[in-house]
Amino acid sequence: MRRVVVTGLGLITSLGTGVEKSWEAIKSGECGIKEITSFDTTDSAIKIAGEVTDFDPTEFGIEKKEIKKLARNTQFAIAATKMALEDSGLVIDENNCTKVGTIVSSGIGGIEIFEDQHKNMLEKGVRRISPFTIPAMINNMASGNVGIYFGAKGPNKAVVTACAAGTHSIGDAYEMIKSGRTDAMIAGGTEGCITKFAINSFANMKALSTRNDEPLKASRPFSEDRDGFVMGEGAGILILEELEQAKARGAKIYAEVVGYGETCDAYHITSPSEGGEGATRAFKMAMEEGNIKPEEVGYINAHGTSTPANDKNETAAIKDAFGESAYTMNISSTKGATGHGLGAAGGIEGVIISLVLSEGVIPPTINLDKQDPTLDLNYTPNKMVKRDVEVAMSSSLGFGGHNAVIAMRKYK
Repeated sequence: MRRVVVTGLGLITSLGTGVEKSWEAIKSGECGIKEITSFDTTDSAIKIAGEVTDFDPTEFGIEKKEIKKLARNTQFAIAATKMALEDSGLVIDENNCTKVGTIVSSGIGGIEIFEDQHKNMLEKGVRRISPFTIPAMINNMASGNVGIYFGAKGPNKAVVTACAAGTHSIGDAYEMIKSGRTDAMIAGGTEGCITKFAINSFANMKALSTRNDEPLKASRPFSEDRDGFVMGEGAGILILEELEQAKARGAKIYAEVVGYGETCDAYHITSPSEGGEGATRAFKMAMEEGNIKPEEVGYINAHGTSTPANDKNETAAIKDAFGESAYTMNISSTKGATGHGLGAAGGIEGVIISLVLSEGVIPPTINLDKQDPTLDLNYTPNKMVKRDVEVAMSSSLGFGGHNAVIAMRKYK
């Protein structure tokens, strides 16, 4: 089987557009969660989110006349892909385009398009529904448009597994290159659904934090007084390549992807299985594929949503999967800083573990001032730490019982 490496990164979060801007803020313990500006929250129970406020699609080759045809998540995907390709130095042309594929996924897709056009229909009649509605809002169009914008003619699809979608995308892309179906893949997740309908739908199922009066402290993974997640948005895109191709063109290599685990809880539509049984199997599957010993894992970027059920069961899964080694590794959830990007989360966090391995630093779990006494692992509270990590992993757990884990090794 062929070896697969990460050669390019693109990142958009509530902390800023661009890898350096977001990554430096994450390491510094900053928070991008603020009061919502994208819609009037007067009658909404939730008034905070991790919005991207510095994004201009025209800076990434999207013409003004095209913006209305593209959902926000698609715009993010195109922009983050442009960053990642430029970072990688990979040129897609007639010589290699059929061997470069795309898997860029979302949990929800272009829901703001649906909301706007449904309102048009109710207020102005069916003839006023935009003809661009369907190609703008359907979930595969972020991946499809990335292929169109950059000329990637290899396999192209979107994975729809809620909050596990971004990690599944990276894992599936890795397997495609490993097996020889492609030589390079554009992979990750994107989401842009901070809308009145989406926010209030999550609010009504009691999934979101209600700390409207302290947005910077609202997302507090692994804390005793955590009360729900805070929605975020953005995109994380990775360029994955077959190792020999990357070496031949002199590409910078951030990390090597070595393992992928995917399982189903088969338990409940929203709650993880008790004890994190499904997540445990996903961790073990990724370690088995990567020939990874538990003691080699120095860092896990946990799903860590700041909900009571997730943080408890994910901690249990890590203990079951790693045994005593669970107590010697660093764990953190960067969702305290970015908010929960839903389908984008796995892409964003895949970028983060690539940077952890290449830089030798562990980003903190912010707002961890009062750790839940029943959760007794090292969640890297509040401050970045320096650590040379051999293996890093990222876990994503989605509604429906979807579990996805990727493992990367320091490239040597």
